[in-house]
Amino acid sequence: MYLLGLSGLALTAIWLAVRLTPLQTVSAAGQTVEVGATSPDWRLSGPGELDLFGQSLPTVAVFTGPIRPRLQLTHITENRQMAQLLQPGDHQQLSVVGHRLATGWVHYGAGETAVAVGVVVLALLAWTGLRRMPLRRALTVLACGVALVTAVNAIGFYLLASQTPGALRHVRSLADLVGRSPTAAVPKAHGPALTNVEAVVLGDSTAAGTGNRPLPNPAALDSACHRSEDAYARVLARTNHWNVLNLACSGATVRDGILGLQIRGGTVVPPQLAEAQRATRASAVIVSVGANDVGWADLVRLCAKARSCDDKASTAFFQRRLSRFALDYSDLLKRLTALPQHPKVLVNEYYDPFGRNLVCLRGEGLTSDKVRVLRDRLSALNDVLRQGATAPGVKSVRPDFSGHGLCSDQPYVQGPTGQAPLHPTAGGELAIAVADQYALS
Repeated sequence: MYLLGLSGLALTAIWLAVRLTPLQTVSAAGQTVEVGATSPDWRLSGPGELDLFGQSLPTVAVFTGPIRPRLQLTHITENRQMAQLLQPGDHQQLSVVGHRLATGWVHYGAGETAVAVGVVVLALLAWTGLRRMPLRRALTVLACGVALVTAVNAIGFYLLASQTPGALRHVRSLADLVGRSPTAAVPKAHGPALTNVEAVVLGDSTAAGTGNRPLPNPAALDSACHRSEDAYARVLARTNHWNVLNLACSGATVRDGILGLQIRGGTVVPPQLAEAQRATRASAVIVSVGANDVGWADLVRLCAKARSCDDKASTAFFQRRLSRFALDYSDLLKRLTALPQHPKVLVNEYYDPFGRNLVCLRGEGLTSDKVRVLRDRLSALNDVLRQGATAPGVKSVRPDFSGHGLCSDQPYVQGPTGQAPLHPTAGGELAIAVADQYALS
């Protein structure tokens, strides 16, 4: 009976220790990587876990044992080295990465064992004290408990998971962990250098100003991308007497629009970053991206028609898209910080379009409970944007739409009957411009 009880206590202690043991911090390729373990399960093999900008991604590598590695990447500190880490391939100069990850795993295992032993000792001390056991018998129980939890932990970490250090030593890149190569190299744009451009705006329909006044003399790409005279890029240009190049395009994502070609109707839109590279003296690059990557518009439409918005299917869809965006976003930031002119990079977070007053949404199928779920998902997207914008020269910006939600007297957001529902009005674009102006100054 005692043996059964001690076995249960040992397993519980290990389960707790995995959650309580601090992750081991190692420095690899200019990146702070924290090494720990995923929650134990009954499977004898499975993927590990990579946390990137707060998003958990399963590794393509399969590790043996019920306890598998968890790696947490936080922020980029050295762009050149991190650029190498993000590229696929066997980089000999980055062999130190795998060795340090393996060392961190071994150190974490030792720390977790110590924590598990501590949990068992505390629990047994309390139990033997309450039962007023004789000292010799109490010491025997303690010794058995410590021996058992150490043995179980050794089996989990060093026997069943004996191949984990070797697998980690072969890690040379982020692609080795998650199995996805970054997008292809951005081609150079044709045309002369735009030496008179002071700032560049990249992004989606929020940055394009979709749904507001059209440009007075729009080019074909301006019309295809629904760029507006009221876009915050134009406000910043008028305020600072700058030449601001607005390359934003409605429907753009990181992969299809900013780093790659985008098709708008019958028009081929060049990669925004390729065009931005022509602005060789631009001191600032402002980015609004992410909503299309996670399918925000589809989520809102589905939410309005469904009975609830937090069902398993829509939640899984959102998490999968958000995790993929975290990878693409890290690739985009790496490329922006590597621009030769070293511009200041601003990343605009998304505004809350709903506000406190939801009366005007009753006929649209959006209840307060549904709006709460949508807000939570928008907050998760903003968390990724904010956590990623930690490299030197990069800053996240949150525009203030307080008091100007959809149903307010002066909404900063286009309503359900507007040309571009949930997109900023001219007032909303001005609010974004004010936030960016403050960050730039």
